[in-house]
Amino acid sequence: MKRQKAKFSYPLKPWARERLGQEKKLLAEYGLRRKHEIWRATAILRNFRQNARQLFVTKDKVAETLLLNKLVKLGLIRSDAKLDDVLALTTESILNRRLQTVVARKGIAATPLQARQFIVHGHIAVDGQRSRWPNMLVYVDDEQKITLCDKSKLKGWLDKPKAEPKIESKVE
Repeated sequence: MKRQKAKFSYPLKPWARERLGQEKKLLAEYGLRRKHEIWRATAILRNFRQNARQLFVTKDKVAETLLLNKLVKLGLIRSDAKLDDVLALTTESILNRRLQTVVARKGIAATPLQARQFIVHGHIAVDGQRSRWPNMLVYVDDEQKITLCDKSKLKGWLDKPKAEPKIESKVE
């Protein structure tokens, strides 16, 4: 059996106070389970930036267009962006394009943690295909196609109007 390769790299200084504080905020804000997810987003961003720096030096217009088109499809940059805009991307821009974050932002789930649960349990479909990976990067075109799965038991439950809580008042 083939051994899976890590898709991220560990920080060089594991106990840097400032980085630990930033990671803790990101974990809470985006509803992530572990720091590996932050490091994976950082690795994806690092690869995009490294490609942009290399293309800046080689002046390869075809490869530059391919990279910029991919980032536009992902919704990370505008259509009139240059390579400098790729270098200005942050980890938060990658985390904003994850399926978990998009589901929470669309209002299908109340919180990012609930969005993660819906995805992992198979209640979310992207363009009609069930997706069980919360870290999937969502293209701009597919963002409108995110719905509850047809076979999901939540479909009827979320559509029902919420009953107002009964409040008993004592009359004096």
